[in-house]
Amino acid sequence: QLQLVESGGGLVQPGESLKLSCTGHEYTFDYRAIVWFRQAPGKDREGVVCIDRRGESTDYYLDSVRGRFTVSKDNGRKTAYLQMDNLKPEDTAVYYCAATSTYGPCTTTYDLIPYWGEGTLVTVSS
Repeated sequence: QLQLVESGGGLVQPGESLKLSCTGHEYTFDYRAIVWFRQAPGKDREGVVCIDRRGESTDYYLDSVRGRFTVSKDNGRKTAYLQMDNLKPEDTAVYYCAATSTYGPCTTTYDLIPYWGEGTLVTVSS
């Protein structure tokens, strides 16, 4: 029953920034970790970064985004964010937010992730 809606994607040039939003439309958003995934053209979906249900700790799954991407979570607004700085062409992908089982830890195990957004396209091109 938890609906997740991503927004903020678009076309940018290398070196520019974007901030993605993921808004939950049901109260259990507060009790779930939020995981950002991405899927580049012709490639498998991969986990990017996760933030725990309280917004207190993060897990990075890609070395290539460390120092450039920052995840946050605001339960008052029922929104998680992905701030992406110094974007590179290889960051081009559809970005998805996903919510874990209630009270569960950060994970990229699909069986433990019952809710997904429909994705927002980020294109980094010169």
